[in-house]
Amino acid sequence: MPNYVVGHKIPDSDSICSAIALSYLKTTLGEETVPARLGKLSPETLFILDKFGFEQPQLKTSYAGESLYIVDHSDRVLAPDDVDEATILGIIDHHKLGDLTTSTPLECWIRPVGCTNTIIKMMFDFHNVDIPKNIAGAMMCAILSDTVIFKSPTCTTADIKCVEALAEIAGIDDPKELGMDMFRVKSAVEGTPIRDLVLRDFKDFNMNGNLVGIGQLEVIDLTVFDEMKADLEADIAKLKVEGDRHTVILLLTDIMKEGSEMLVVSDNADLTKKAYGKATIDGKVWLDGVLSRKKQIVPPLQEFFA
Repeated sequence: MPNYVVGHKIPDSDSICSAIALSYLKTTLGEETVPARLGKLSPETLFILDKFGFEQPQLKTSYAGESLYIVDHSDRVLAPDDVDEATILGIIDHHKLGDLTTSTPLECWIRPVGCTNTIIKMMFDFHNVDIPKNIAGAMMCAILSDTVIFKSPTCTTADIKCVEALAEIAGIDDPKELGMDMFRVKSAVEGTPIRDLVLRDFKDFNMNGNLVGIGQLEVIDLTVFDEMKADLEADIAKLKVEGDRHTVILLLTDIMKEGSEMLVVSDNADLTKKAYGKATIDGKVWLDGVLSRKKQIVPPLQEFFA
């Protein structure tokens, strides 16, 4: 029976490309391992898989009695619902340490870098395993996505060096231009159902007993949302009620202006004022320089709820 690699619920490109890359590494090392996913893939991720010739990883939501590696998170709320009935063999992640626990020792690679695939590149180097051209390309794209083409404050020298090395393996002459192609795919939102947009890159967080949902849409120009912003606001309000959440936030991130408009529905009217020093006006606030949910949005919220 094979082991599995799976990322978080509502998977992004890092989760999916990490699952593909790590499963190849583990299988090459003699440990039969299969990539999996917990949900529907985003247009950006489908673009990456198509470009480098990959099928979608297996959709698998139940892992009771299975052995698995967790990538791109270590939070119970983002993991498979029956994760407590599975054996976690390892966690590879670039976020804060979450609340997953195990009854047996496990392999952990957790680094303060911009992308899980940067860590997996380090694992390939550690084990002296060559990376196939197509996997290198997918890993490179995941790093470009997570670091917003090196603009994000989460980006490190290690991420940049890994992109350079992976681009050489993949035969990509201009990785930044490929990154822009990915963000053009992300920016093509017209005609997409509103709920699909809200959940495209959405994560729930347990903050001191309060469920907080945070979504993010990264585009080249925020004007693409002008005619749908009211519908986005209405839908996050519905999402809050449906999930009995304390707060739902949707970040509309402009990667060219390097900032985000935050749409907020919350039980605390002064949440953004206390967490970010800026009050909302009609449920909205612009945060200059904010590109990263992980580094710039989540930590102040955790402090607020503490």
